[in-house]
Amino acid sequence: MSEPGRRLRDTPLYQLTKIRFLEFVREPEALFWVFAFPILLTAGLGLAFRSRPPERSVIGLLDGPLPDSIAAALSNDPRLDMRRLDDSTAAHHLRTGTIAVAVVPTDSGVVYRYDDTRPDARTARQTVDGILQRAAGRNDVVTVSEEHVRERGARYIDFLLPGLLGMNLMGTGIWGIGFTIVDQRRRKLLKRLIATPMSRADYLIAFLLSRLCWLVLEVGVLLGFGILVFGVPLRGSLGTLLLVSVLSGLTFGGLGLLIGARARTTEAASGLMNLVMMPMWVFSGVFFSSANFPDVLQPFIQALPLTAVVDSLRGTMLEGAGLATISPELAIIGAWLLVSFTIALRIFRWQ
Repeated sequence: MSEPGRRLRDTPLYQLTKIRFLEFVREPEALFWVFAFPILLTAGLGLAFRSRPPERSVIGLLDGPLPDSIAAALSNDPRLDMRRLDDSTAAHHLRTGTIAVAVVPTDSGVVYRYDDTRPDARTARQTVDGILQRAAGRNDVVTVSEEHVRERGARYIDFLLPGLLGMNLMGTGIWGIGFTIVDQRRRKLLKRLIATPMSRADYLIAFLLSRLCWLVLEVGVLLGFGILVFGVPLRGSLGTLLLVSVLSGLTFGGLGLLIGARARTTEAASGLMNLVMMPMWVFSGVFFSSANFPDVLQPFIQALPLTAVVDSLRGTMLEGAGLATISPELAIIGAWLLVSFTIALRIFRWQ
């Protein structure tokens, strides 16, 4: 090695730069957010919004005096997913955004019921009308009229709020509990509790119970803001919503206990939390429907606790679903709570 090379290696600038580089390499959280997070996010969004054929517009066709040839034209068009519905079912699907347009045959023509503030509904209306007119010989021989249905529950904010509520329950449960335990272990505070008659179960359950004290306020503030400011509907039972929220909060708290059961440093805990939460941020349908992902991923996505939480919250708030309807989601949430708390209790250590 030449003398200039040795001199460069001994300079303060070189040594400080080397130290900063090594500090970054040895920081799991920094490596995750700089390298892993962009790749995972790109992969997740790339799968959700991958190149694929145009989405079929879901429409509802009600009974009425519509020629069979025209009904067949609607049914056979590849751009449409036509479903025969009665009046009350069509009204429910319009309210929840399940269908874009309800086609109502009348003696004088056709009535289109749809929310004209939804771009997909306006597009579906134009598509349906074009098919009807061509099937009738074009020249707009079918007389049409419109009924604009602007129902709460079909807007994006209505879809988004339950997702944000579920994400908030996950974040406060996992980060709030996991970090507290690891920080107490790092500061040697847990070590002092070994000599006390307190059991590990008492210590861990106390964290879950403390979450319940904040849960009502946490859910109430976000839910109240959405209802009062944006008019987000709450069609289901408040008791059902509270049960889902409590069970969800305990489940994510159990995951926080599991992460904090052995981790010794906040850096290690942060890396584990990101590893657990990141797939749910991307795949669980918080900001867009989880149905956008390929069918092969659906079993994995449906098994995630946040997916079950978001689906049950949306079902309760937007569709008025009862306990029987959301029981599969509640079973998944409860299973995660039981498994995570049981494992956390078995592997927990004080130091």
